[in-house]
Amino acid sequence: MNQITMTDVTMNQNTRRADFSLNFREKIELAKLLDKLGVDAILTTPISENRIDSLLIKSISSAVKESIVAVPVGLEPANVDIAVKALQEAVHPRLVVEAPVSAVQMEYLAGKKPAALLAAIEDTVSKASAQCQDVGFVAVDATRADMSFLKEALEAAVKSGASLITLVDNAGDMLPGEFAGFINEVRQNVPSLERVRLGVDCSNKLSMADANAVAAITSAGVTEIKAAAYDLNSINLEHVAFLIATRGESIGAETGIHYAQLHRMVGQIERLCRTGNAASGQKAAAEGDEDVFLTAHDTEEAVLKAVAELGYDLSEEDEGQVFDAFTRIAAHKEKVSMKELDAIVASAAMQVPPTYILDTYVINTGNTIGASAQMKLMKNGETLSGISMGDGPIDAAFHTIDEIIGYHYELDDFQIQAVTEGREAMGEAVVKLRSAGKLYSGQGISTDIVGASIHAYLNAVNKIVYETEA
Repeated sequence: MNQITMTDVTMNQNTRRADFSLNFREKIELAKLLDKLGVDAILTTPISENRIDSLLIKSISSAVKESIVAVPVGLEPANVDIAVKALQEAVHPRLVVEAPVSAVQMEYLAGKKPAALLAAIEDTVSKASAQCQDVGFVAVDATRADMSFLKEALEAAVKSGASLITLVDNAGDMLPGEFAGFINEVRQNVPSLERVRLGVDCSNKLSMADANAVAAITSAGVTEIKAAAYDLNSINLEHVAFLIATRGESIGAETGIHYAQLHRMVGQIERLCRTGNAASGQKAAAEGDEDVFLTAHDTEEAVLKAVAELGYDLSEEDEGQVFDAFTRIAAHKEKVSMKELDAIVASAAMQVPPTYILDTYVINTGNTIGASAQMKLMKNGETLSGISMGDGPIDAAFHTIDEIIGYHYELDDFQIQAVTEGREAMGEAVVKLRSAGKLYSGQGISTDIVGASIHAYLNAVNKIVYETEA
């Protein structure tokens, strides 16, 4: 029985398609879901000099407990050092060297002649294998490559220390028999492939990617499949994993995927990946932020890029205030989480004179009645009052504020946490509202979590009103 390893490429599709995008927190949540599903490896987005990329890989490495964290480093030996540093906390790290091997992609994507490309493959794979035991080489557009050059490229990668070779069918024009025949031809021409694991990655142009993957397993001895749980144009992870689970004995294959959870968890991943799914974004914020952090060693650029990933568009003055506040907090903490960074932005950025001031509020709720909130706000010395129902006391309070001010802003995120311990603990709330596409956050602290939430909501509203009127 052959053990088929599954590498999920969902996150990497972020770089393959202009119409697919995941934010920082959604990538962390995706990695955690894939880890729970039992995929053997998670292919991340490529790493570069950008500190936010390093922070992402570092955060994924901390969050993933079982799966391999596979990081593409391109053909730049300098990227190897950056990736290795970011992968320090990964239980199972992998470096992935990718190179276009067809004449067209070699010229236009890599900008290299054949001799220069071979030298770059050798240099990058050698450096990667010297620092990481698990190194993969990906032959991009392999099915359209000249066989003699493809042989040289694969031999160079294996000789330099690659332990996994992946052949990519970018064109997606082959039928299953043709694809298996191509892989067998490559095997015959490159005997050194017998010393390494062989994998495939297929375009689904003809809706044949899944069939090609099965043919590669059954007829060409492939033991690694690159598939996507959220499939845009790749091998479908759920389909292939289910097929192997159902017909594994007859085709002599098995995987480590947790089949009992397969359909349910793929559904969660699909909901997370759909554009504009606010619930998924809030779930990622609630469950994933503890695994993403900054430290006192991070530069102002890294901190502000993390702030931008949270969705904020700050002025230069606010950026300076946020970084100053971050520096003061980071000096006394080993790690500053994204939730804490959110709170820093809420407390330090765009502090404005309040237009609306809380006067009084009364909340009624219980197990036999719906929640209602009655509230009085002060605006320019005038008392404004309102009452509203809601799904819980905090929702009722927010609806009441909307009723009083006569406008409903989009609630982007809402967080609550205890900042002290004991029966009279202080609670902190952070509310993020969106107006005209821009994000505004407010903070509130109180021994009453409803009161803290009201203050946070009003703080954000006052920032919107102030900027709108200005």
